[in-house]
Amino acid sequence: MNNSIFMRFPGGLSKALTLSYDDAVEQDFRLIDIMTAHGLKGTFNISTAQYIPEGFTYEPEKKWGQRMTKERATELYSRDGIEAALHANTHPRLQTMPLPQIAYEIIKNRETLEEQFGGIVRGMAYPYGTYSDEVVRILRDCGIVYARTTKATRSFDLPQDWLLLHPTCHHSDPQLGELTQRFIEKAPHADQQPWMFYVWGHAYEFVRDDNWHIIEDFAEQICGKEDVWYATNIEIWEYTENFKRLVFSLDEKYVYNPTSQTMYFLLNNKLHVVNPGETVRTAV
Repeated sequence: MNNSIFMRFPGGLSKALTLSYDDAVEQDFRLIDIMTAHGLKGTFNISTAQYIPEGFTYEPEKKWGQRMTKERATELYSRDGIEAALHANTHPRLQTMPLPQIAYEIIKNRETLEEQFGGIVRGMAYPYGTYSDEVVRILRDCGIVYARTTKATRSFDLPQDWLLLHPTCHHSDPQLGELTQRFIEKAPHADQQPWMFYVWGHAYEFVRDDNWHIIEDFAEQICGKEDVWYATNIEIWEYTENFKRLVFSLDEKYVYNPTSQTMYFLLNNKLHVVNPGETVRTAV
């Protein structure tokens, strides 16, 4: 495969937007209501050992993020357009722990979430954004396919390594407005890979900092764009992985799609579509 082939997202779109929020706090209810009203999707990262007991009284004035019960978390994160992902079982600094304990933190967290939501859970955000080579290796061995850091790239590049998934920016980044405008007004060229705008944070920060307007304004500004795919983290990862599975003939005149997704790509500036199980001529 040569450099004339460039992936495009579902529908041939050149841009994707995804959100990622940590800690499973009560303020996520309001955040997800805002996202849903604007057609945005995202991933919520949960440390399952931090659920509070059933019957615990919610304290709405609490600034630092009231955790929720397992029952309320199941209700909220089962909504359409929402992905539940790992945040390690007890939210530790994983790189400081003995290797067996790191593995337990990941396995226990994944096992609980899969039982809770009745499906396969493969994504994660690093607690405190910290990690090490050993942590990354253990995540890979435990079947985790992507893990988000807190290191802002302020770019729309897809990650080189999905277990070192650096976001575009935090929602309070001073450059959020500039990045949003650039993402809306511009697009990758036909000889570039597609863009991913990735915003992260904690919903309790909107209460602590009294700035719900940031996410409300952002959602209003970026919603409903015809050239943007609104997706969860795992949806973007899965599509990019399936793209890698396309099989091209040596002369690139034919392509076979062995995946279950319809795939889109540009070849010599022309958009091509190949359905699941289909072999098509690209007419190079």
